[in-house]
Amino acid sequence: MKRKLMPAFFVGPHLILFIVFVLIPTVYGIYASFTQWNLNSDPVWTGLDNYRTILFDSESTFYRQFWNGLKNTLLFVALSVPLLIIIPLMVAVALEHKKVKMKGTIQAIIYVPGLISISAAALIWSLIFNKQLGVSSNVFGSDAVWSTTQPYAWMIIIILTIWGGVGGNMIIYRASINGVSKDLYEAGDIDGAGPIRKFFSITLPSIRFPLIYTFVMTTAGAFNVFGQPLMLTDGGPRESTTVLMMYIRQLAFGHGDSIAGMASAMAVLLGVVILVISALQYYVMNRNAN
Repeated sequence: MKRKLMPAFFVGPHLILFIVFVLIPTVYGIYASFTQWNLNSDPVWTGLDNYRTILFDSESTFYRQFWNGLKNTLLFVALSVPLLIIIPLMVAVALEHKKVKMKGTIQAIIYVPGLISISAAALIWSLIFNKQLGVSSNVFGSDAVWSTTQPYAWMIIIILTIWGGVGGNMIIYRASINGVSKDLYEAGDIDGAGPIRKFFSITLPSIRFPLIYTFVMTTAGAFNVFGQPLMLTDGGPRESTTVLMMYIRQLAFGHGDSIAGMASAMAVLLGVVILVISALQYYVMNRNAN
């Protein structure tokens, strides 16, 4: 009997935490999306009104906020995700070269920025790109106003994201590449395959599942971007970097009356977008891998 209860002893605490901090808030958030709610009074059921307003009422502020936020979020995903996949992969492959020394030290240096909080990292980079005090102006003589001018505003957001996000995927790719059988590479050498041919014919097919995992998870994480544009540009210039999560926060916890029901509806729609895109990514990549 004790042996049968042992798995529950280990899984139980995690299951309780999941139910309390993930499942219950998620279910209540979905319920709140069908209500008019200001966080102070009880939610009032309104059915699909919030969704109709967000998706179809072009005269509504919430319609404009949702579609502008979704557009900016999709732009961030399109700019950041390919770089967060390709750069770590190239670094991992380069570190596996026989001539590269101090691999562990280089890996640690690249990984460390990922341990720094977004707020602290954004403060560092905002000082680097500050027009009066920053390195970009005092050392390189740049007169660009980075945070309030496009495309510079997006550039510094992407730079911060890449700087902090490369290390995690690189660790996964290095571990995956180390697990590839050396016999395959030796067979490639015998057949006269060069480094590029071995990369596409041996390395990539052998690490396809880690690639699928990192691609799906990186994309899902990119859709939840919040700290970088908030800290670096505050959504400017002219809301061109205001992502959907920033609008959701403003509606739920911003100044004035809270519109938590509308914010919940936007959050649910964002969750649906993430689920659909993640499922499509997994299906397409897994089908191609097979």
